[in-house]
This record gives sequence, structure tokens and C-alpha cells, in this order.
Amino acid sequence: MEQVTAVDYHDIAKPADPRLSPDGDRVAFLRRQPTDDDAYESTVYLADIADGEPRRLTLAEGSDAEPRWSPSGDRIAFTSTRGADDDRQQLWVLPVAGGEARRLTDVVGGVSEIAWSPDGERLAFVQSVSAADREAERDRSVPEEYEPDDHPDPRVIDRTVYRSDQQYFDGRRSHVYLVDADASVDGVTGTDPADSVTRVTGVDGDADGDDSDADFAAPAWGDADTLYFTEAIGDDPDDSVEIAIHRHDLATGETERVHVTTGWGASIAPAADGRVAFTHTDPDRITIRQTDLRVVDADTGAVTDLTGDLDRGLGPEMAPQWGPDGKTLYFATPDEGKTSIWHVPSDGSDDPGRLLRPGTVSGATVGGDDGAGPESVTVALAASEWDHPGDAFAYDAWSGELTRLTALNADYLDERAVSEPEEIRFESDGTEIQGWVLTPPGFDPDDETRADDAFPLAVEIHGGPHAMWSTSGTMWHEFQTLAARGYVVFWSNPRGSSGYGESFMQAIERDWGAVTLDDVMAGVELVADRDYVDETNAFVTGGSFGGFMTAWTVGQTDYFRAAVSQRGVYDLTGFYGSTDAAYKLVEGDFDAVPSEEPAWLWEQSPTGHAHDVDTPTLLIHSEDDTRTPICTAELYHRILRTNGVDTRFVRYPREGHELSRSGEPAHIVDRIERIARWFDGYSDHHDVPRALDRPADDGLSAADDDQETDE
Repeated sequence: MEQVTAVDYHDIAKPADPRLSPDGDRVAFLRRQPTDDDAYESTVYLADIADGEPRRLTLAEGSDAEPRWSPSGDRIAFTSTRGADDDRQQLWVLPVAGGEARRLTDVVGGVSEIAWSPDGERLAFVQSVSAADREAERDRSVPEEYEPDDHPDPRVIDRTVYRSDQQYFDGRRSHVYLVDADASVDGVTGTDPADSVTRVTGVDGDADGDDSDADFAAPAWGDADTLYFTEAIGDDPDDSVEIAIHRHDLATGETERVHVTTGWGASIAPAADGRVAFTHTDPDRITIRQTDLRVVDADTGAVTDLTGDLDRGLGPEMAPQWGPDGKTLYFATPDEGKTSIWHVPSDGSDDPGRLLRPGTVSGATVGGDDGAGPESVTVALAASEWDHPGDAFAYDAWSGELTRLTALNADYLDERAVSEPEEIRFESDGTEIQGWVLTPPGFDPDDETRADDAFPLAVEIHGGPHAMWSTSGTMWHEFQTLAARGYVVFWSNPRGSSGYGESFMQAIERDWGAVTLDDVMAGVELVADRDYVDETNAFVTGGSFGGFMTAWTVGQTDYFRAAVSQRGVYDLTGFYGSTDAAYKLVEGDFDAVPSEEPAWLWEQSPTGHAHDVDTPTLLIHSEDDTRTPICTAELYHRILRTNGVDTRFVRYPREGHELSRSGEPAHIVDRIERIARWFDGYSDHHDVPRALDRPADDGLSAADDDQETDE
């Protein structure tokens, strides 16, 4: 059997966004896999639940997203960059029975959040456009001669949050639009989008008048004549967590506000009778609160809290949705290292019940025959487990059977030695913590004849901080790669993680560093005490909050031989001023702002303890990261350099905060190899020089001279 390597990333396919057909017999989903060093192929596939091999529906051209069944089940709408010379997603419709896809839009702001009307005649979508785009009607159809400016010069900022996801907003706001389902950009059939695309939000008739300078999102249909959507509101919507839920009457063109919720964002799920399910997060210290599911009667304003007594918060793994009986709502939460899918009666007459807990879920939809309740629904889902990085599944609640619809990586897995993680539970400061241990392939700690050789230990710390790790998901490949290189890998969900209740999540308020470090080190000491672990050769890494914790750790202890800090937050004040909306983490988790407690925030930052660092520390960062901007990494790196610490700063151009999950394939491979190479150079178990003493490309299959920092 071959070992898992970093470069294997190119060979791994993953599913996403599974959608159950209206008849409950088929599942449409996205299949995503790298095509070269720079790009991915993302195409729509169709799997029959009863039998048959999954088949590809869309061309391997551009990048497809958001497959959505028409109400009749004869068409699938999706967004794609096919045929475009930029990354703007446009809306397409494909007949399922066969035939060419038809492009419905050519809009300047791209297309996202698509939703079919119940009669199948229209689709709602969101695009982000400027006032100039709207005035020139480029939000309806882009003229052939149009060439967008790369960016304003100079760039003038008049917003609290002015960039996110690797780009500046530059005066753009997100709005909700409608397009006729029979529109056609090429004009061969149907209506021209210039005539068929209409803007719903920010026009006369809105609940708040002509409010075009606002962000709208989440279009969802009640009935064929009623469209719901959300709007960020407040004196400064960028600095507000208030979100209005609106109801728009297509017949009259009138819009009314039906409710106001709070949260980082809001998911809504309307029913035809005027009830709207929505997410709600307590605005008091919002970043350390769990998200609940509620229902509002749009006519009376009465609100029912459905999950107030469930000590789990809704997660992004699955949007809340109505079941086919029209009485039951379904949602997902992180739940002790797995994802649980729940059901709850919409009138709040009973507590939520767990429908299934299949592993790590990356999307799910619920359906079935009309009137089907929790005992007989079908669930389409994408999930991963320790023995595979992801496949599409269907769950039959009546039989309790989970059917695997795909084997996307069967050939790859047949040739690779994959280790099974061991779950461990341990105590830290009186609290039980869940973690996992992954040993190198083929190693059996219970084999009495095994060699007495010990392995170095690689400790991984997750981001968030209010996130949760499992045995699979996005870290599957990295963990298996490190194990294959001879490391025992340990990871855990310390206090602050989601999936263990609100008090567990709140345990790190005003203290990210010390509490998390206590929990991580409690697990490290337990694992290091095993006879096959060399506790004198321990290494630590993590990204985002994990980067914060890696830097915090080496400022508090010399336990680790070397460290790799990735995309971290190193100075909370610098982070507060340069990040996107994530500055709310400082206000919420720390209950502080730099103008009031600058010295205390410095003490809570890794930079405040950088003068105590002796551990060789590699810094990895993305140059276009707007979540944890690179400026605080630059500060931390300079302190380490001036203090004579072994360090190197690796900067990835064109990358944002999602580098480890969806960055350019060559960069993802390079990142993992650099982590391993840095550890190897300080390990007694790897006979190689330090990375600082090796040729630039030595040991890096995807190395590029441009990625090396001048020394």
C-alpha cells in the first residue's frame, strides 16, 4: 500500500451541496477536484437512490455551484463561470432528461443564492452591484463593450466593514433579483434577460422606502406570489447584528417587514401559509452565543422558539428547512465531533429529536412523499468519515438505512494506507475534553512484538475559536499525511469549541490563550505518556485561531521542538482594526475594545509574549486574507527575527483565509509539505537538516521560487 502524501490532494474529489429531487428518488450534488496547480473542476452530478452509477450532468467547463431542482423535477438550475473571462457566476438551467444548458443571466454582479418559485416560472437570486451599475442597468444585462475597472484609484472608504472574501466592496451592495425561467442570454429561445431580470430590493415599495444603500440576502419563496428575504439594518448596518425579515408581494410590488432577528447572518425558510422559520442568536456578546431556530407568523408576529432548551447551536452544515408534512422543521448542529440532523415540530409542542448523526456533514436536504414526517422522510447528504474524505448518501428514515450513493475516491483509497483515529476523553480543570490520536499507517500499539521505537508527536489546534473538529472533514488529508510521514497526530476540541453546549463555548471568554492551552496540554501530556510517543519530540501547528494558539503556546512554554503558525491572529488590536466583520470577536469574546483596554488586549495577544519565544516558528499567511489580515503576522515575525528566533515567513499570493480548504491546489500541497519539512528539521526521528539550511526547493514538490521569502 502507498502512503498518503501532500501531493495526493490533486487526486481527492469531494462532494458538496446535495439536493434531493422533488420525487425523492434522485440526488443532485457537486463534485469538486483539482485539475492542475491553479484550478478545480466543479460539476453537477446526478445519483439515483435506488440504483445506477452517478452521472455527470454539466460540462467540465468553468466552475459550477448551487444545483437546484425545479419544482416539477424536470430541470436543474445552477450557477457557473462557464464561457466567462472572469469569475462571475451566472445562472443556467439544464433539462434533466437531456439537452444543452441554457444561460439565463449576464449580470455584472454575478449570481448566488438562487431559489425557484413554487410554480417554476421564475428564479430569485442575489448579486452585489454598485449604484453606477444599477443606474446603467448592468445589473440586468452587461453591454458587450463594457470593461470593468480593476479597482478605484484612489479607493475611498466610507464603511465600517469595506472588504471580505479577498475583495473590497467598492460601493457594491447585495440585492435580490428575479429572472424569468424561460430567459436566454443568446436570444435563441425565451426572453432576453434585459427584459426579464428585475430588481426586487432597494426600490420604491420596500418596507423602508427607497433604501438601495443596504445589503439584502437569503431570498426564499412562500408561495408563487410571495418572496421573502433579509436585510442588514441599523444606523450602521456594518456595525449591527440586526437583520430584518421582509415579505414581498409580487402582485402589488409591496414589501413589508415581518420580523427582526439578530445574528452574524440569518437563514430563513418560509412556508406557504405565512410562517417563516429563521435563525436567531442572542445579541448580548453574540460571538459566544449559540444559534437557535425560531418560527414567526408573518401575519400576527407571534414567535415560537423551537430550540431554546436544546444545548446545541445551529451550524452551517445544513440550512433549516421544512419537511414534506409542512409541520416539521429540520436543522443540523455540531455535536461532539460529528454532525447531528434534528427534527422539531414547528409549533414547539415537542422537544427536538435527533434524526441521524452520520459523521461530518457538508450539506443536506430533506424530502419525501407529501405528508411524510420524521419517521418516513428521505435525507440527501454529503458526509465524510475517518475512512473516506467525502461521499453522497441518502438516508431512509423509515428503514433507518443510510445508502452510500458514490465512491468518489474508491480507486485512490484502494491504493493508500489510511489510519483509523482513536477517540480519547480526558479531563482538564474539571471538564471533559474530547480528542483523537492518529498513529502512522500499519502501526499497532497493542502488538507485543512491535519495535520499541517511539514516534514524534504533531499537535494540531483548530480555528474558530467556536468551531469543532472531527475524524474527517477538511483536515482528513493533512492529518493522514502527517501520520504517513511518521508522526503521531493529536487533535482535540478544547473549551471554546462548538458542539458541546453554550457554557463549554463560553469558557474562554476574555481568555482565549490560557484556558485553551490548559486543555490542549492536558491532552498532550496524556498522549505523550504512551510508550510509543517520544515526548521530547513534540511539535505544534494550527490555523486562524489555531494560529493564535500556536503563537500563544510558544510564548508560554518551551515544550515543543518547533511550531508552524498559520493565518493567525497575533495582535488583537491590529486584528480589530484590519479584519472584516470578525472584529466582533474582540467585542464579544473579550468584552473589550482597543480604545478602552489597549494594555490588557496586548497582554492577551501572542505579540505581548513574543519576547519569551525560543521555539523555532514558521509563519504561514495568505496575502489577501481579509479575515486575519497579514499585518499582525508581519509584526509577530519581525519580533521573532529581532530576537534571534529560528523563523521564516511564507506568504501566499492570491490566497485568502480559506487557503487550507480551497486555495490553489499547488499552494495547499506546498503548505502541508512546508509544515512537515519544518517539523522534520527539528526532529530526532527525521535525518534531515533544518528547513533554513536546505535548498529552497528541497523536499517541496510544488515549490516556487516566488514563494520563498528573502532571507
